[in-house]
Amino acid sequence: MADSNHLTTSPHPLRPFDLFTPSPSRPASAAASRLPASRAHHSARNSAGKEGSQMPTLDAKASRLIVVSNRLPITITSHADSELVDQNSYSFKMSSGGLVSALSGCKKQMTFSWIGWTGLDVPENDKPKIENRLSEEYSCKAVWLSDEVADKHYNGFSNSILWPLFHYHPGEMNFVESHWEAYKEANKKFADVVHKDIVQAIDRGEDVLVWVQDYHLMLLPMMLRELLNPSEADRVTQNPAAKKGKVSIGFFLHTPFPSSEIYRILPVRREILLGILHCDLVGFHTYDYGRHFLSSCTRILGLPAMPNGLAFAGRYVHVGSFPIGIEPTKFQEALQTPSVQKRIQVLEQRFEGIKVIVGVDRLDYIKGVPQKLHALDVFLSEHPEWIGKVVLVQVAVPSRQDVEEYQNLRSNVNELVGRINGRFGTVEYMPIHFLHRSVSFDELCALYAISDACLVTSPRDGMNLVSYEYVACQEKRHGCMILSEFTGAAHSLNGSIIVNPWATDQVADGIYRAMIMDDEQRKENFKKLFSYVSKFTAAHWGLTFVAEMQRILKENDLVDREEQYQQDLLNKHGQGSLVDHRPLDGLQIQEADEES
Repeated sequence: MADSNHLTTSPHPLRPFDLFTPSPSRPASAAASRLPASRAHHSARNSAGKEGSQMPTLDAKASRLIVVSNRLPITITSHADSELVDQNSYSFKMSSGGLVSALSGCKKQMTFSWIGWTGLDVPENDKPKIENRLSEEYSCKAVWLSDEVADKHYNGFSNSILWPLFHYHPGEMNFVESHWEAYKEANKKFADVVHKDIVQAIDRGEDVLVWVQDYHLMLLPMMLRELLNPSEADRVTQNPAAKKGKVSIGFFLHTPFPSSEIYRILPVRREILLGILHCDLVGFHTYDYGRHFLSSCTRILGLPAMPNGLAFAGRYVHVGSFPIGIEPTKFQEALQTPSVQKRIQVLEQRFEGIKVIVGVDRLDYIKGVPQKLHALDVFLSEHPEWIGKVVLVQVAVPSRQDVEEYQNLRSNVNELVGRINGRFGTVEYMPIHFLHRSVSFDELCALYAISDACLVTSPRDGMNLVSYEYVACQEKRHGCMILSEFTGAAHSLNGSIIVNPWATDQVADGIYRAMIMDDEQRKENFKKLFSYVSKFTAAHWGLTFVAEMQRILKENDLVDREEQYQQDLLNKHGQGSLVDHRPLDGLQIQEADEES
């Protein structure tokens, strides 16, 4: 029986079916019709064969892209107390984060700007020079927030309410009204800056794509719609030379979206949903997250969900899954550098004759480090022949150390590490090498390269790109990927050993399977993993989402023109006249001076 949202069920156990989910058999460029039957739709986007592995191409002249994220991809540092001259009292450094890499392809193909919070509050007279430099050197525009609003918005509401809720930890929530007010205020400040940029573009006749990133800005789409004058943003005229640009808004959530039973705990559940529903395209990492979103809209707002979205406020909100990736060449190139090669040799000598399992996680309750340690404990207890022959190298990057829940987590992990090492360790051997710190990129690549398996036990994780990074570094060793079924990556990385992190015996068995797997099976699994990671990169993700936004914008424009044409016929010939019902594909907009 179909579920309540009428969404197509999965024909594949590891990759839930959604027309946006890229795979060799179902390329991302082959998305089917996403408009309800009541709106005409032109669909000529069928493809097969190798097209799924090709990088999407954007229509560079069709529109400009505005990316909006909580933080700019620039780190601005104040040197107000230094002896530098006034105009150089701030230093700027470009970030190398995943989102920057993912949008590199878009930046090369179309007019591009980035809007976000600067990360610091500065005196009013310093803001113009910072804004000028951001605009001229980085194509960025600043959103200014006071320290109080920024703290309540980011730490208070975004990370203390939305983050735990979206990762199925509602017990960590503590709703404070002032934090919610700060969240709204911050989103409004973002909306004001984005709106100004939009108006300037559409006045020049440019179509605009606004791509909003993540849970910090879930009210922004609604606020933008309220600011945009319909006569500016959506007007269709019969004179192409006088036509103003159009606006399309997209939103992507980088975390899971929880089931409606969890989501409806949120005190402001309606407001958050309504904020997102003012988009034209809403993207998630997996089919399941999109299904949960549609289910929440149905249960909480009473909106009927359609196969790939829903109708809201006179528009169709397209919902799709767009699994993000990494740039594997960055890791492959690093492995060839002398410094990494030297480090690999040192580590291989250190662990000669020993199987190495690597874990790399932030020390966060969503990453499941305690579950991982419990599983290793069970594995060594049930397979004592492996004591002295296998080690876990666990990198635990510090996270939010001023928060009590995270302090308790660290104490729990330290206790587990000590107990397991005390039980199974000797003077010469320790089963767990625990690093509670960040490691350099070179060190990370070397650790990935010398490991025989990577263990990911996240109870909930939007995607988990550590699994992708590990695969990118394993061309020589063909290590095993042991992956929690509750990560977004589990839906894409066919060839992994999929485990339930809550089933300790199952994870322990997954470790055992990885340790005894023969070379032929490892090679076969790695081939599947590496093929996916290499084809569906971060850049592919960014281009695919933006290309879909462009398609929707053009599609909506055609529909609007058809509606305008029909209305003009009625106005010109009267209500009793025949109305032209030509297919949208062959529609030609008639000139305004046509004789009646």
